[in-house]
Amino acid sequence: MYTIKTTVNAAQPGQPFTHNFSSCVGAGRACEGLRADWQQQLRRAVQDCGFRYIRFHGLLTDDMHVVWRNDAGELCYSWQYIDSLFDFLLSIRIRPFVEFGFCPAELASGTQTQFWWQGRVDPPADLRQWADLLAALCRHWLERYGSEEVRKWYFEIWNEADLHAFWNGTRSQYFALYKASVQAIKGVDTALRVGGPATSNFVPDSRFDGETEDITAQKTAFVDDIDALPWHGVWVREFLDYCAQNHLPVDFVSAHPYPTDWALDGYGNTCKRTRKRESLREDVAWLRRMIAESAYPDAELWLTEWSSSPSSRDCSHDELPAACYVADAATSVNGQVNGLSYWTFSDIFEELGGGHDAYHGGFGLVNFNGIPKPTYHVYRMLHRLGNRLLAQGTDFLATAQGDSLRLMAWNYPPEYKKAVEMCAYPDHAAARAVLQHGTAGLLELQLSGLQPHATLTVETLDADHGDAMTLWHAMGCPGNLTVEQTKQLRTCAEACAVTTLQADENGCLHTTLPLAPWAVVFVHGTT
Repeated sequence: MYTIKTTVNAAQPGQPFTHNFSSCVGAGRACEGLRADWQQQLRRAVQDCGFRYIRFHGLLTDDMHVVWRNDAGELCYSWQYIDSLFDFLLSIRIRPFVEFGFCPAELASGTQTQFWWQGRVDPPADLRQWADLLAALCRHWLERYGSEEVRKWYFEIWNEADLHAFWNGTRSQYFALYKASVQAIKGVDTALRVGGPATSNFVPDSRFDGETEDITAQKTAFVDDIDALPWHGVWVREFLDYCAQNHLPVDFVSAHPYPTDWALDGYGNTCKRTRKRESLREDVAWLRRMIAESAYPDAELWLTEWSSSPSSRDCSHDELPAACYVADAATSVNGQVNGLSYWTFSDIFEELGGGHDAYHGGFGLVNFNGIPKPTYHVYRMLHRLGNRLLAQGTDFLATAQGDSLRLMAWNYPPEYKKAVEMCAYPDHAAARAVLQHGTAGLLELQLSGLQPHATLTVETLDADHGDAMTLWHAMGCPGNLTVEQTKQLRTCAEACAVTTLQADENGCLHTTLPLAPWAVVFVHGTT
């Protein structure tokens, strides 16, 4: 057993504290955002978790019906589906983090697609037509929403073009796409914020050093300790160099530093490798160094996708350890990034089609039925942290907001050295077994500067409180929930354990609370 010691004077002024971990959240694709249940779930996530931007794929794909030809064969545009979606987003006070992709069929140079919903991943056949589309859409947004609003958005060019599955072209072709795109957007309004390269997770080898991915260069399948390898971002340095050489603006740099790698063993077999607990922190440090050394030292840094793994069929996403990992990792880089966008807010996510079970390892903070997962509670707690940082350690941080103390702590077992391991669906048992790793801890609270006899509330998220998975397993892991099962699981998932503590007559509180492995607690009260 180990002890998390928190010594906090709630009366001190503290330092300014910005909630970069809730700047942005992800969603699957634009067309899903036209669904009533998706909108209902997002509305609640914005209210509870404070997300300020949302990013998704497929804004320009054919299911959004943006590009069409009239009887004369001329290209025409329709913004109706996009308007419906963006009107809703702004009505609930969340802004779009616009990802321009994939390619409308009428503009694509080929017929290769990705995902169940068949996003076109070929480069545009004519970059002038692509640029005209982006310029026309930006002009439309400025006319519809006004420059004061649209200048607060972000515009990201494509998604993970380093991966052949998402870009059936070369690195040079992607850079040319960025050039055409940024010139078109800035040609409409120079104040619009544009960036990239939105590349995939870090790698420790040379597989992305050339124009296209070289899978024979992968190393992670052939070593025991992948954390001993030199991990680095993909195309970031080359992207910044290209933009500088071509005098192109870069308002922000984006990347997707998942703590994982899909490794190939040379015989066509794939294994999923997970990096160490601190990998996000090290990746951010690498990105900050690249930006500082570039011609764009003031560029913002946005991690526009991130979670414990980039798989929408990873059973660990549904469980408590992944939530504890989010608390641990997201707070470790807060203030070093402009945004860390959790991928995604909902299991209404159809890249592989709909999930087969109520819990299938989907990315979402909530499942298809809108039932909160443990990670939802972590983001809810993070949002409730204050705007002044009083103290921070490896496993806790204490903040203040007005006359309120707000402290968050978690037991990420010290003996668990990795980020949470991936557990491929349908192996729920392997994901559940992670709960047994690690020893119980103690949370030692040494608080001062409170009001005499102040009451503090303690909310605890653990395997028995705020986590519906124990009940779901007890039900026999039903894939299709009845109305009554949905009600029971929702009731279970909503309820973190709540207790109260009281300061003494001097406004001090010294107590020790048990903290189960992977548990997360939130303490708040009047200072």
